[in-house]
Amino acid sequence: MSKDSNIRRLPSLVLMLAAAWSLTACNYGTQTEQMVSALRGAYSAFNRGDYDAAVQSLDPNVEWSEPAEFPGGGTYRGPNAVKQYLMHSRAAWAQITSEPEQFIRADNRIVVFVHARFRAKGSSEWQDSRLADVYLFRDSKVIQMRAFANRQEALRWARVAAADR
Repeated sequence: MSKDSNIRRLPSLVLMLAAAWSLTACNYGTQTEQMVSALRGAYSAFNRGDYDAAVQSLDPNVEWSEPAEFPGGGTYRGPNAVKQYLMHSRAAWAQITSEPEQFIRADNRIVVFVHARFRAKGSSEWQDSRLADVYLFRDSKVIQMRAFANRQEALRWARVAAADR
């Protein structure tokens, strides 16, 4: 093949590379949408007390870590253990909601900024907390979740660059 024919093929190679990048970007976007959708569903299920649905997107070997300062804080392995933790954590309150405010993707992790509202039993006063949960995905399943009381700590742990926010 002559040098001229290689140069003439250059635009088609550029187009093929651009198409491949576009498909990869679309796939990345679709994966992100699916992961975010699964997480939205899990938070919604937790809020309505449907624990089976809340753990549906978890891998059978999931590792779930809550800070020691959280009620029942610790590390739980497997969807059943996570389900028991969620049930126990909710039982401590008269009412509790965890509303996702923002989803930030960093490679195969999604950081979720969460607005938690809770009311103690026998109280009419609501308390608010803004937290972060970081989910690590593999094959569209959550293989790890780590909760943080401090959102900036969560971003650092997930290696989220300022440009990603």
